[in-house]
Amino acid sequence: MTELTGNATHIAAEENKLIIETYGAKAEISIYGPEIIRIRISKRNAAPRESFAVIREPAALSPCHEEADAITLETGALTLRIDRFPLRFSFFNKNGQLLGADDPRFGTTWQGDRVITYRKLFPGEKFIGLGEKTGNLNRRGSNYVNWNTDAALHTPETDPLYKTFPFFIGIHDGLTYGLFFDNPHKSYFDFGATTDDQMSWFGADGGEMNYYFFGSASVAKILEDYTWLTGRMEMPPLWSLGYQQCRWSYMSAAEVLDVARKLRERQIPADVMYCDIDYMDNYKIFTWNKDTFADPKAMIDELASMGFKLVTIVDPGIKIEEGYLQYDEGIREKFFAAYPNGEEYVASVWPGRCHFPDFYREDVREWWGRSFAALTDPGVAGFWNDMNEPAAWGQNIPWLVQFGKFTLPEVRNAYGLEMSKATYLGTRKLLGNKRPFVLTRAAYSGIQRYSAVWTGDNAATDEHLLLGARLVNSLGLTGLSFIGVDIGGFMGDPTPGLMVRWNSLGPYIPMFRNHSAIMSKNREPWLWGEENERIIRKDIEQRYRLIPYIYACFYQSHTTGMPLARTLAIDHTHLEPVYDPRFQNQFLFGPSLLVAPVVSTVEETEVYLPPGTWYRLSTGERFAGDQVIMAAAPLADLPVFAKAGAIIPMQRVIQSTSFAGDGVLELHVWHGHEPSEFLYYEDDGDSYNYLDSDYYRRLLKFDPESNRIILGQAKGRFASRYREILLLLHGFGTHTPTTFTVKNDRQQILVTITK
Repeated sequence: MTELTGNATHIAAEENKLIIETYGAKAEISIYGPEIIRIRISKRNAAPRESFAVIREPAALSPCHEEADAITLETGALTLRIDRFPLRFSFFNKNGQLLGADDPRFGTTWQGDRVITYRKLFPGEKFIGLGEKTGNLNRRGSNYVNWNTDAALHTPETDPLYKTFPFFIGIHDGLTYGLFFDNPHKSYFDFGATTDDQMSWFGADGGEMNYYFFGSASVAKILEDYTWLTGRMEMPPLWSLGYQQCRWSYMSAAEVLDVARKLRERQIPADVMYCDIDYMDNYKIFTWNKDTFADPKAMIDELASMGFKLVTIVDPGIKIEEGYLQYDEGIREKFFAAYPNGEEYVASVWPGRCHFPDFYREDVREWWGRSFAALTDPGVAGFWNDMNEPAAWGQNIPWLVQFGKFTLPEVRNAYGLEMSKATYLGTRKLLGNKRPFVLTRAAYSGIQRYSAVWTGDNAATDEHLLLGARLVNSLGLTGLSFIGVDIGGFMGDPTPGLMVRWNSLGPYIPMFRNHSAIMSKNREPWLWGEENERIIRKDIEQRYRLIPYIYACFYQSHTTGMPLARTLAIDHTHLEPVYDPRFQNQFLFGPSLLVAPVVSTVEETEVYLPPGTWYRLSTGERFAGDQVIMAAAPLADLPVFAKAGAIIPMQRVIQSTSFAGDGVLELHVWHGHEPSEFLYYEDDGDSYNYLDSDYYRRLLKFDPESNRIILGQAKGRFASRYREILLLLHGFGTHTPTTFTVKNDRQQILVTITK
């Protein structure tokens, strides 16, 4: 039987909430800011649930204006109209333009425990977001399911995948809005795919209709508001920005060290080596294989002497084996998920029969965090959470399994988030003032507070190369910035051309990791022929040159939520070519570099350049924007363009971020006719001292009217690692000289460019 919310029968204001009751339901309206309104609709007498994602509290309630058939609530930026007969919600901006509204026929309904809201669909409306979803950038005409899944062998059309981000942005009539459906049950989104283009709808198998409506006038501001609500990333450790070499599996300490030495011998910059599941004793978490990794501290110390950090994998499955510390402790303290009769749930994964920690309990998270001492004591610096959908052979964990006070259907989608939270909090405590690096496969909204993510077990195909770019960009639209893909494809064997092409994209993927599956070809750069090794080395060197720019962009992510990899829909929301399938894989890397991914089988491609002037990064060739060009795309030269006015700090190539460079910061500036600026940022890259003003920050500006480059006065206590600044000018024509060297002191520096 379908139950509608019906007519409003009672209205009252209570503790910063407007309460509206109908015959069978209760709605609560809260304001979190001028442009953020929460709508919570539940069945009568339902107990509220704590959010896994939201970290903010509501503000004071605005005055309400009651009329015979409606209530109006104004925030200063938004107007919420609440129709009483029947109960429906409509959101308007301050100019009175309708941003979004319930479908007038159905609104919010229940069918048993399933709750769904039907919404007005505007002509030409586009939808972007939802995070890790396949398909086109514009979600219009598609439908999706959120149910975190170990999606091995997924295709460019598979849904669902590993993560749940029930947040999207709607675009219509030159307007934008956002909507975050904060419900971790299995959920559904249909953007006009099955409704004859009459309406869109979203809902879940259980729980509440609990959503936050964002009414800011730009995608960037909506992202800022969404990440204010759900939290923003901390500054990552500097070493995690470098090249990362991984494999399932390097089978011994000797093999790990051999690969690290070869990277140094061949002068291929790198910062990170990984150990996949085979470093453990029979796949038991928090153990080391006593034969092949007999002295982990000695191995890690030798890696450190070469400028490497070690990251190790950690899965949630705890092997059932008496005498195994984590098993014995978990059984004694009843830390594992269980059936309703109290029996611990058992499923098989890599170690065999396993129990699964109940990460929804604080005491379990604390126990899990303490257990990382087995890894941090010998010197492990990064912690890779895998199989945390949670995955079990056969996939379908029974729905009656209980995690604390929840059953599996209520919280499966948040399991990876809670595991990552436990990993982050535990390792941060163990490492003291050093930043841990946490990486996760499964996630829910808010994961950016604790962990980087990667897109899971992709395949060695050109289709997955392009899919990876779309997934990274879409994840950026849900508050994430530190995102990676498995370069070269996890499963299968890439051609040499695909391996080269994918590595050429690597410098512009926020997390640059090379990874592959057991029984597939190794992916180390020297295995693809001498010429291909040279090209791959060149591209990895480009990553290291860009690290000052990348780190400063992560500071923007930390402070505003703006992702490092940005779909063109953020800056060019209302331009139709952005959504053209030919160009939807393109993205901005930071504010100034446009990257056009290309498959390995072509050497020329169409590129859409947004309005403005653009310079080919490799050649300096200038192009007018707002047009489609045919760009050369040889394997050695991925099409990348710098925006006119771009200010991009770079450094000379180093082999590891732990090595001192030559002390010269290169400041590249591309000529443009509009003023531009870039906020440069440094800190020690390792500690949390930056939270107490121990950073070096200065605003860099280019003023074309006065032909001046202005380096603002430095803020913060940190002393820059660069003694000199070398300015390199691009596209300035007859202006000379094209390079300047200035001392990097803390005062404002003015450089006037003369003809």
